[in-house]
Amino acid sequence: MPGTPRAGIIPVTPFQQNCTLIWDEATKVGAVVDPGGDLDRIEAAIREQGITIEKILLTHGHIDHAGGAAELRERLGDVPVEGPHEADRFLLDSLPETGANYGIDGARAVTPDRWLEEGDTVAVGPLAFDVLHAPGHSPGSVVFVSRDARFALVGDVVFKGSVGRTDLPGGNHDQLIRAIREKVLPLGDDLAFIPGHGPTGTLGEERLTNPFLQG
Repeated sequence: MPGTPRAGIIPVTPFQQNCTLIWDEATKVGAVVDPGGDLDRIEAAIREQGITIEKILLTHGHIDHAGGAAELRERLGDVPVEGPHEADRFLLDSLPETGANYGIDGARAVTPDRWLEEGDTVAVGPLAFDVLHAPGHSPGSVVFVSRDARFALVGDVVFKGSVGRTDLPGGNHDQLIRAIREKVLPLGDDLAFIPGHGPTGTLGEERLTNPFLQG
């Protein structure tokens, strides 16, 4: 039996990145997705929900999504880190330098316990998420899809009314739009998504109204 997923968003870092807690309501087993920083705030939310975190998931390697992963892994008892795709290794290796450039203290390089590829599955307690490799915003960006619950964690691939920026190292706009059109939108108009920044949305609304996806 698939579990009953719940999600809670914690805006972190000066970039107001949507760190997301996902968990199964029955077992209270969960994961932290994209802990970019503000770890005390993340841990307070974990305690408030009474969740046991069994892993950390990364959608990609940018500082506001992965800058706190190494320290949070230790704080939570060396839970495994899964994702993103290995094409983002260079971003994860350079997190301390990137953090210094943006004035974010404490960012540490992190090596995932498991790199993810297209077609992989990630388990969070009884919940299952399919992995899509969706490069363009970064070379190793991945999307986590719960087909049972009809929602996805899309990182900075697509936003409500926009798409991820592609002017950072490894970015490619044509590649990003192709990934959205060929991999993300076919998941179905009813699928809800939690992006890396800003409000949640549905793929159907984006297909019809997102100016980057028209024509």
